[in-house]
Amino acid sequence: MTKIDDVFAREILDSRGFPTIESEVRLDDGTLGKGASPAGASVGSHEAIELRDNDPSRRMGLGVLKAVENVNTVIKDSIVGMEAEEQEKIDTAMITVDGTDNKSRIGANSILSVSIAVANAVAKSKSAPLFIYLKDLAKPYGVQAETPKLPTPIFNLINGGKHGYGSLDFQEFQIIPSPQKSYSDALSLGIEVYQSLGRLLKDRKIVHSVGDEGAYAPNIFTNKEAFKTIAEAVSRTSYKIKVDYSYGLDVASNTFFKNDVYSIKDHSEPLTTTGLIEYFEKLNEEYPLGYLEDAISEDDWEGWQELNQKFSGKMTVFGDDLIATNPERLSKAVEIKACGGVLIKPNQIGTLSETFKVIKIAKDANMKVAISHRLGETTDAFIADLAVAVAADYVKFGAPVRGERVVKYNRLLQIESKIQ
Repeated sequence: MTKIDDVFAREILDSRGFPTIESEVRLDDGTLGKGASPAGASVGSHEAIELRDNDPSRRMGLGVLKAVENVNTVIKDSIVGMEAEEQEKIDTAMITVDGTDNKSRIGANSILSVSIAVANAVAKSKSAPLFIYLKDLAKPYGVQAETPKLPTPIFNLINGGKHGYGSLDFQEFQIIPSPQKSYSDALSLGIEVYQSLGRLLKDRKIVHSVGDEGAYAPNIFTNKEAFKTIAEAVSRTSYKIKVDYSYGLDVASNTFFKNDVYSIKDHSEPLTTTGLIEYFEKLNEEYPLGYLEDAISEDDWEGWQELNQKFSGKMTVFGDDLIATNPERLSKAVEIKACGGVLIKPNQIGTLSETFKVIKIAKDANMKVAISHRLGETTDAFIADLAVAVAADYVKFGAPVRGERVVKYNRLLQIESKIQ
């Protein structure tokens, strides 16, 4: 076995031009592994805390030099000399030295970047593909994936909410290929529909920009109109609804929930939880949804129960802000049947070991698992390998454009070519 010989971190840029942290772990055989932490914009209140400098004189207060220093001192001192293959012991050592429930002292961004770097270093040392090493690493947690499985990609086509620059309330309007398609065929569908949508917006002279995840942010004024526009774009291709694809929606309802009601532009009056669920019922009749994420605010557990009961067997209701990749919140969701699927974002919990434990809870409950990126991404493709290693049902990487998204889509193409 190899031991950790050195740990080093630096400040780099994410896909928005904001600072984030990249860490390197060197083993005593000379192998070097890297890991980078992404960052969200629509951040749930139950996520682990990323550490920022909050120095207004530098990088608009968003610098991560404190996080970098923590890696180069506190974390380094706590894990150098440890056996690199003992991932859980390493992760536990970092959690212990942080000493808080939400990793706020050292920072979840510091801890996660090192956790990923350790796994990358060991995989390289073993000359093993990362997804194979992660598959073996996940086994002690009971996350069994005997046969490597390519996930179905969820394509973000139109951005609204905090991820877009138009007037749409909902955060992501998506298209989801049939799970029966091969990964490469699913990717082709996503690319063709995305490009068809771009041509449609130009043909209709609809003013638009591009959101932070690469999806279009058009000057469209209601959420239903966004789906109508996507449907028109699909009609220009050969793909058929319910045969080749379904629609998906990341509502991010926290962003328009206030004083116990939801205010959306499709309705002149604010909606109660039941009223919003009725809205989704009508939307589903016109635009069949296979995936519905964060449709209710993150702490309305009764609302989530009502939502999941209403749509059980019709579509999968996914929790993101509701769960925040947190084992206690996921266990509660399982107990009260609040959702049928869960988003897994390693930076919401902070270590690879804890991520495996959350995935185990979901799989034991027969929940669907989606491994997800964040809005502020890097060119680290780690989550693509992770998705294959744990046999995730879905992945969310954003639109099929821009380097930080494409590198992950391309990584799955590489893996597909290895396991066919």
